[in-house]
Amino acid sequence: MTLSIALLGTDLIGQARTGTGKTLAFGIPVVQRTVAPHDPDYDELVAPGRAQALVIAPTRELAIQVSGDLSTASKKRGLRVLTVYGGVPYEPQLEMLQSGVDIVIGTPGRLLDLANRRSLDLSHVKSLVLDEADEMLDLGFLPDVEKLIAKTPELRQTMLFSATMPSAIVSLARTHMRHPVNIRAESSADSQTVPATAQFVYRTHDLDKPEVVARILQAEDRSRVIIFTRTKRAAQRVADDLTERGFPTSPLHGDMAQVSREKALKRFREGTVEILVATDVAARGIDVESVSHVINYSCPEDEKVYLHRIGRTGRAGATGIAVTLVDWADLARWKTINTAHDLPFDDPVETYSTSEMLYHDMGIPPGATGRLKPPAAPSEPSGGKSAARPPRKRSGRERTRTRGGKPVDASSADGAASPNATGDQDSGDAGARPRRRRRRRRPNADSSTNASSSSSGSTESTS
Repeated sequence: MTLSIALLGTDLIGQARTGTGKTLAFGIPVVQRTVAPHDPDYDELVAPGRAQALVIAPTRELAIQVSGDLSTASKKRGLRVLTVYGGVPYEPQLEMLQSGVDIVIGTPGRLLDLANRRSLDLSHVKSLVLDEADEMLDLGFLPDVEKLIAKTPELRQTMLFSATMPSAIVSLARTHMRHPVNIRAESSADSQTVPATAQFVYRTHDLDKPEVVARILQAEDRSRVIIFTRTKRAAQRVADDLTERGFPTSPLHGDMAQVSREKALKRFREGTVEILVATDVAARGIDVESVSHVINYSCPEDEKVYLHRIGRTGRAGATGIAVTLVDWADLARWKTINTAHDLPFDDPVETYSTSEMLYHDMGIPPGATGRLKPPAAPSEPSGGKSAARPPRKRSGRERTRTRGGKPVDASSADGAASPNATGDQDSGDAGARPRRRRRRRRPNADSSTNASSSSSGSTESTS
């Protein structure tokens, strides 16, 4: 619905449910309208090598994903795509900007920083895209976005895409867009949630949530799972707990270094780790194939967060399951979400990890527990008795004096130590360690005094 309008250079506002392909809806027109370095008209540009298109995304993960999609779409055309976001060194981004770029995709903070340094020139941008604009509003990025828009030419194409359209975004569109065409991919009466996603809501005690989640992870036809928490500490705690229970899990939250966040998401995409415990940084625009379950470990803050969280499953026509665990303290918040989306879960059923309803709804095997089967213990030796621990070897040293400094009488010496020591010497063991006699030295006393005191066994007091 957008391609025929966007290819003409007309401003547009695109609104559709998550998972319906908004990235390529603006990506294809951007790639098509950008002049590639090998095109005949490239040398006729006012500033060859400067950014011709700018895509602003609210999160680093979404910027990386959009960059990957546009790089794939523009591979045949040879366009140079640069991803700009914080948490990584400036040098690689600055070097690529100096060598020349065609499309720049990034988060508002780093984009504005580079623009203020005059390293990023936005005065020749022909296409401007605001992706997930409502999320930028929620994260407080709108002032930075408006500053970036002010650095672009007035005669540009502006495309705004969002799953929801709050009043502040409508005001932004009216201020910076020229007669935009409104495109909505479904009727205003349609539900904003994806019909192919089955939704389940359980009232669960907070202390029982780890057990409930561990059983859901053993459900039939379970592939990749995203578990959402409200805080960064909760994400790390839940990930550590599931790992200890035997489930290969990776966390994803803002306290992690950017390299670690990218590695976690890459391992999840590749299937090396099938369970991702994340905060809402992964709730927007992240597209991973074969996500069968989304679990809201913490109740979402509002109806928009709920919509984007469960939108990570049931994408592109696939089916999915969304499970929301509501504690007693979250009932008021959940009822607001339930009313906003007209859901039939106004009073969630009280559910425990041992409830038959949970096993039936999720398709959990009857014998499933809160832990995976532990590894088998090492087999015992024949006879049913454990192997005896080998006796500890004693060194060949023997004591020559007591702790009080008196010499040890050979007749009263340990009968077990002395014979073993002499036996080792008589056996002629070349590897035996030679005995070393240590002589104690007393402070403020000369060597002759120490020698006489050690031979007589008496102790002289010194003042």
